[in-house]
Amino acid sequence: MHRSGAPGYVILEDGTVYEGFGFGASGRVLGEIVFNTGMTGYQEVVTDPSYHGQMVTFTYPMIGNYGVSETRRESNSVHSRGVIVREAKNTHSNQSSEEAWVDWLERKGVVGVGGVDTRALTRRIRDQGAMNGAIAGGEDISVEEILEEVRSHPSLLGRDLAGEVSSPEVRVEGPKTAEHHVVVFDYGVKRSILRNILMAGCRVTVVPARTSAAEVMAYSPDGVLLSNGPGDPEPLHYAVKTIGELLGRVPVFGICLGHQLMAQALGLGTFKLKFGHRGINHPVKNYLLDRIEITSQNHGFAVALPEGWAEIAEEAGYPAHVEPEKLEMDSEFGRVRFTHLNLNDGTVEGLRVLDLSAFSVQYHPEAGPGPHDSFYLFGEFTEMMRRWG
Repeated sequence: MHRSGAPGYVILEDGTVYEGFGFGASGRVLGEIVFNTGMTGYQEVVTDPSYHGQMVTFTYPMIGNYGVSETRRESNSVHSRGVIVREAKNTHSNQSSEEAWVDWLERKGVVGVGGVDTRALTRRIRDQGAMNGAIAGGEDISVEEILEEVRSHPSLLGRDLAGEVSSPEVRVEGPKTAEHHVVVFDYGVKRSILRNILMAGCRVTVVPARTSAAEVMAYSPDGVLLSNGPGDPEPLHYAVKTIGELLGRVPVFGICLGHQLMAQALGLGTFKLKFGHRGINHPVKNYLLDRIEITSQNHGFAVALPEGWAEIAEEAGYPAHVEPEKLEMDSEFGRVRFTHLNLNDGTVEGLRVLDLSAFSVQYHPEAGPGPHDSFYLFGEFTEMMRRWG
């Protein structure tokens, strides 16, 4: 196990303090502290733009044992500026690894705290909800001063984090001879999403989050993909407006934050979950195929069910046994069906506009890392574009 002699602290805004040792970069980072239940994928997690503004507690007790590689990063930057682990490893004997985990964190400026009782910390977050905190590693740390800073640090509510991580530049990937051309809104898009779209036989044009519907249609796309991204969907009014203007004009596929934004365009609301869904083992019921999918998830907000709908669904055996035709609502775009529900808490995991070529899922079908149960959705999107054309 890697262990430094530097002190390290995890300080929650409710005054709870966990002591360990510092590793990676020295210093302190403030933000929302969340937990991820994945056993692997630590490099993918910290480079995922959806973790912008957050620090991650890894519930698996040993992190870093297979090193890091450029092929496993989900973006060009590190977005989770702090990590919390029970046991840190700094080995990279894996033949595909290029660097050791702790060394890489230090080079990237990521502050880590190890030796923490991550089970106790996770229980605290589950009981009290995700909250702001700080992680600090190095010398001359004043817990009292940092706690004051934590309590004045802004929450994620109401902040346009997608605008902070979206690239300001347009870029094109894939061959010109590809069967389909997809415009991808970059709200914080993961490399593995782009990789799967390319593997499905598409060429992609990645555009900034604030790109207008007119600008999108000027690219003559066969389809539009609404990407994942960090934070609260509520302040992204510009994105909701654009999506509403695109629905019915071109096939649309939303993932994670893109799912929440499409839901808002359809007239649904969103809300902040108590502690979010982050990990690679979340069961979701697919009512279209009548099967359970094990999914990879990373989100702190969710789509709200229409008023009164939850009670009706619960009487019908919600969420596992409700009849698919009962999972529908009216919208200005026609009938909308709730196609997927989370079997842990019943939250909305999938939507489909029945009269248009548009659908979305809350989970990550690209699953980088994670299960492959939902890869078929990329093929479904290409088939939708083929029928549309």
